Amino acid sequence: MADQRRTELASALRRTASGDRAALEEIYRSTSGKLLGVVLRILPDRQEAEDVLQDVYLTVWRKADMFDAERASPITWLAALARNRAIDRIRSRGGRRFVSDDVVAEQADAAPLASEQLETGEDAARLKACLEQLEQARAEGVRQAFFGGLTYETLARRAGVPLGTMKSWMRRSLLRLRACLGGAHV
Repeated sequence: MADQRRTELASALRRTASGDRAALEEIYRSTSGKLLGVVLRILPDRQEAEDVLQDVYLTVWRKADMFDAERASPITWLAALARNRAIDRIRSRGGRRFVSDDVVAEQADAAPLASEQLETGEDAARLKACLEQLEQARAEGVRQAFFGGLTYETLARRAGVPLGTMKSWMRRSLLRLRACLGGAHV
C-alpha cells in the first residue's frame, strides 16, 4: 500500500510538472492534512499555517519538475518544502515564535505525519541505518529538527550548548547523512 501510494504521488508530481492541474489537486487531497500538521508544529496560528500551506502548493505547481524520486520519496520532499516554508515565514518577520507540543497536539491533523509516512516506506530503513551511524545525541537532534520542527536555537538550549556549536553539530550530521544516503537531499 505504501509503495503504491508513493508511486501514485511521484506520478502526480511528474504530471504536475507538465502543467496538469488535476494532478496538483490529487496531491493536495492526499497530502494537505499531513503537511498542515508539519506546518502547525512550527507556526502556532492556524490561519498563518494555512497561508504557508498555500505557498507550499504554489511552489509544488512551479517546481514539481525539481522532484527526484531517486533522492527522496514524494512525501519526504513535500514535508521538507512545508517545513522550510514555515521556517522562512518565521525568519521573514524577524523572530522565532514556537508553541509547546501540547498546543500543537490540539491543533494538528489526526492523519499520520510525514515522518510516520516515511517510516512506513523503503526510505525508512536507509534513513534509520544512516542515523544509527551518528552519535546518539546528534541523531536525536536531527530527528527533533526535521521531524519535530524544532529550531537549532531550541536544540542548543535543550542541550545546554551555544547556538554556534549546535549549528556545527547539525551541519556535520547532515553532511554525514547525505553521504550515507548517497547524496540524497536531507
